[in-house]
Amino acid sequence: MHGAGIIEAIEEKEILGKKQMYYVMKMPIGGVKIMLPMDRAPSVGVRGIVSDETMEKVLLLFKKKDTDASVAWNQRYRLNMEKIKSGDIYKGAEVIRDLEQTCQERTLGTGDKKMLEEAKRILISELALVKEISEDQAACLLDEIVRQ
Repeated sequence: MHGAGIIEAIEEKEILGKKQMYYVMKMPIGGVKIMLPMDRAPSVGVRGIVSDETMEKVLLLFKKKDTDASVAWNQRYRLNMEKIKSGDIYKGAEVIRDLEQTCQERTLGTGDKKMLEEAKRILISELALVKEISEDQAACLLDEIVRQ
């Protein structure tokens, strides 16, 4: 849910009397640093960034237009939130694609707008790292691809 980050260090810390190894991660978007217990990393969706080839496949998802507009708002919101929380880059891209398509048909509600911005922020953070470009360049690239 924080987007792509860079592991800057691995440190042992004692918190509440328990010693654990932690990843010290810097999140490029927002400049936030977080500490995450190493043993919890897989369960919260921490993974390596995708390859350039995989990112190209992800970006191709935006060419497919297959949104189901008949799904109720609350059900769509829940499904989209599950996709984002999964950490799966393809599922996150689907959320962006589907909400952008819905936005072309009608005005998004506040919840959908926030979800779209969050999903974009997460994808932009990884796109910037994969393509070795700035966040602004990644945001422009994503907007260009989404609008095609």
